[in-house]
Amino acid sequence: MARKYFIETYGCQMNVHDSERMAGLLDQAGYEPTSDDLDADVVLINTCSVREKAEEKLFTRLGEFHQRELETGERPIVAVAGCVAQQEGSQILKRSRAVDVIIGTQNLKRLPMLVDSAVHAPKRHAPLVDLDPLGDVSFPLGIARRGDPVKAYVTIIEGCNEFCAFCVVPYTRGHERMRPLADILADARNAVETGAREVQLLGQIVNHYQAPDLDCDFAGLLERLSDIDGLERIRFASPHPRHVTARMIEAMRQLPKVCRHLHLPVQSGSSRILAAMRRRHTREDYLALVRRVRDAIPDIALSTDMIVGFPGETAEDFDATLSLTAEVRYHSMFSFKNSPRPNTLALKRLRDDVDEGEKTSRIVALQGLQKDIQGELHGQAVGSIQDVLVDSRSRRRHWELSGRTSGNTVVNFGGQAEWIGTIVPVRITAANPNSLKGEAAAFLDTVGSGA
Repeated sequence: MARKYFIETYGCQMNVHDSERMAGLLDQAGYEPTSDDLDADVVLINTCSVREKAEEKLFTRLGEFHQRELETGERPIVAVAGCVAQQEGSQILKRSRAVDVIIGTQNLKRLPMLVDSAVHAPKRHAPLVDLDPLGDVSFPLGIARRGDPVKAYVTIIEGCNEFCAFCVVPYTRGHERMRPLADILADARNAVETGAREVQLLGQIVNHYQAPDLDCDFAGLLERLSDIDGLERIRFASPHPRHVTARMIEAMRQLPKVCRHLHLPVQSGSSRILAAMRRRHTREDYLALVRRVRDAIPDIALSTDMIVGFPGETAEDFDATLSLTAEVRYHSMFSFKNSPRPNTLALKRLRDDVDEGEKTSRIVALQGLQKDIQGELHGQAVGSIQDVLVDSRSRRRHWELSGRTSGNTVVNFGGQAEWIGTIVPVRITAANPNSLKGEAAAFLDTVGSGA
């Protein structure tokens, strides 16, 4: 009987895709997936270290497996992967006895070998730790077990060279490495051939892409992907404002398959704080970029990331963040209280001097403002007809479908299960802060043709 594995994933889309890749590797090695960790012979926890709470979640889960072993005398083989694994390495073993394998972010292809070694090792074996950077961004085509039948993640860049003061990614993902153009196109074609209608390109600084095998920048990559028959939509995350070029904006404007959504992380509205963060752009630079993008693509939906309470942030600096948010009017925002991360420049050089209570009051104010803006923008969509790529049943009502507009807004509406994977014109009838409601605008024979 085949051994069963369970994967638990924390963090970003890249972690989600890494879990898809690791699932595919375990499938190929003869393991079978299970949705219940109590039924698993092997549990893989794919970790995130961008926020402190994500790390603590790991050790809470490891404590649960240790407790299970104390109570029953048994537990599954436990493997820890992802950014915490790369960051902490063997230090994890000092906080938990319930770990058999630790595998770094750049060693995924070694996972089956390490798991097999742990499975067949004596009961009290020494944990296996593999953190050596391979520097290899290749991955076997068609191995990843994609979790979404409609949308597929395709990694184009690994690592980052920016070294923003708050960010742990260069220390957990390594230096920037570009994936060959031929591999990316093959991956995208394979996704479409297996049913995907949307591809989301992934990279720490996705728009810094420059093919190592051909003369092709990020705009050129968007052009080549647009030529793939059967691919309906192209998204990407996350770009850096200083790498948004005129060519990239023009490609987004001209290519209908590229979604009318741009995630444009700003992190703060204060030029003084941006300099402390080593973002290499000012408030004025950012607002000028927003104007250029909106002049070229008037219907673009913008989203962003914000950090409040960064070291040295004053009330005036935070007011600048509020005023920038009010001026740009984002369709959505990911906002966080600053938490010092291991190895970062902020931890080494700056004092975390904003009181925790003040951080909380600031993020509540920012999120309240953003909620009001989103509500207003969503309200403006009522009465319009939006093309929605249907990706699932609604999580709340079994008779509803759920999907996203080109601008990345969730829309729920009544419909038939066979519409999943098609683009449906939907008339928007009501707006909520985080989603829209609607009804299918027409029952067309061409539903799903991309019309």
